[in-house]
Amino acid sequence: MAGSNWERIISMTKDGMRSIGMMRRKISRGRKIALLIDGPNILRKEFGIKLEDIVEALEGLGDLRVAKVVLNQYAPQGLIEAISNQGFDTIVVSGETGVKLAVEAMREIYNPNIDAIALATRNAEFLPVILKAKEKGKETIVLGIEPGFSAALKHAADYTIILTPKGGER
Repeated sequence: MAGSNWERIISMTKDGMRSIGMMRRKISRGRKIALLIDGPNILRKEFGIKLEDIVEALEGLGDLRVAKVVLNQYAPQGLIEAISNQGFDTIVVSGETGVKLAVEAMREIYNPNIDAIALATRNAEFLPVILKAKEKGKETIVLGIEPGFSAALKHAADYTIILTPKGGER
């Protein structure tokens, strides 16, 4: 395996474009990417991460063919509308979002038109999804934020992107 795990961890900051350039050389251009976002875990006010930040982190890595955000029933209507207005499929579930996100990920793993699975989450419960994707020949990308970004996810994925809010504020 080329490089250490730490070399594969990319930190997105204001000047993080140099880091993303290193990543472009590793992931084939033109890859068809399915992006699945764990809404309650990533799109939290205290993190300050926006959908644009996530899309920007994947720019140049391939073509975003699928973009879904899974939310729970407590998501504000304004958030649901904003996600839809940005062209993402919004999936609202009652209760935990993890099962629905895993089901959607499995659908994309078996989709022959998808080359890479990108999961935006911090949760280690998605480790089996990453492992299944790799088993089926898909490249895997995890996007997360500290604190609480699972070390197991970071090390299992082919590529890891650590998101930080614009300007580094938290």
